[in-house]
Amino acid sequence: MKSKAMSIPLLLFVLIVIQMTMGEAQLCPGYYSTTCPKAESTVREVMRKAMIREIRSIASVMRLQFHDCFVNGCDGSLLLDDTPTMLGEKLALSNINSLRSFEVVDEIKVALEKICPGVVSCADIVIMAARDAVALSGGPDWEVRLGRKDSLYASQEDSDNIMPSPRANATSLIDLFSKFNLSTEDLVALSGSHSIGKGRCFSIVFRLYNQSGSGKPDRAIDPYFREKLDNLCPLGGDGNVTGNLDATPTYFDNRYFKDLVAGRGFLNSDETLYTNEETRKWVVKFSEDQAAFFDAFVKGMVKMGDLQSGRPGEVRKNCRVVNGPKKRVSVPWLAL
Repeated sequence: MKSKAMSIPLLLFVLIVIQMTMGEAQLCPGYYSTTCPKAESTVREVMRKAMIREIRSIASVMRLQFHDCFVNGCDGSLLLDDTPTMLGEKLALSNINSLRSFEVVDEIKVALEKICPGVVSCADIVIMAARDAVALSGGPDWEVRLGRKDSLYASQEDSDNIMPSPRANATSLIDLFSKFNLSTEDLVALSGSHSIGKGRCFSIVFRLYNQSGSGKPDRAIDPYFREKLDNLCPLGGDGNVTGNLDATPTYFDNRYFKDLVAGRGFLNSDETLYTNEETRKWVVKFSEDQAAFFDAFVKGMVKMGDLQSGRPGEVRKNCRVVNGPKKRVSVPWLAL
């Protein structure tokens, strides 16, 4: 006769499934309203101070959401440092020498640990900080859905296999975004994150001097703008020199789209949104209607923020490392 008690392996499996299901279902506005009421205001205050200290850091922090969420969901895996047994995502091809301002996330975590230790996840910090970066730069403000757990590992290989390069064209970007149930409108609107910040010469030197192996510059670049970029990024020059992603790099607005229409997109992956027929209509729409851009951008950020892996996680004490092993606790009923 079979025992009525649930076997331990089956019980553990059920518990894991319940945890994963709950982890996805918990995302909601005001998640920390009772457990850490000052969580969102604390994040915004640290972001405000970071902006005063170095305005570029705001744009850098905002872009962490995209680089985190597209690789196994919004789980803070991007923030993990390498270990002897794990190659993380920070040195992945699309991230190395590009992503920065991780120290701002560290500052936010320290501030939150002081007021409510062990409560707010690093994954949620990325989501809140990205929203605040936009709002503090003059862009839209919105209510974020929170309740994520932090990943227990990171994968450089996964990041290399997923994240696009600055050379990406609109067709490949459309395909990539569609895999995450993000539309062409979402793609173009979220590309508007380049309304603030800077890009490196390394990312554009090919389109200035050897677009598609032609030995010539990208014909889509406005000649006067190309001359400006040639002076900024001479062939054989320092690839780490930076240029503005649009004409108003510290203010979140629709100038980015106006620049694309005029042939003044900095990155190839930006300008291709205007030269491609499928994405062009959205570029034109957003260049003419800033309110429409803001609305689409917010919707895209919320949809991207909902991407989840469904894997078990934790709330890290330090965003750069997973928590140490917990002491084993005896649970008498598991022995029944």
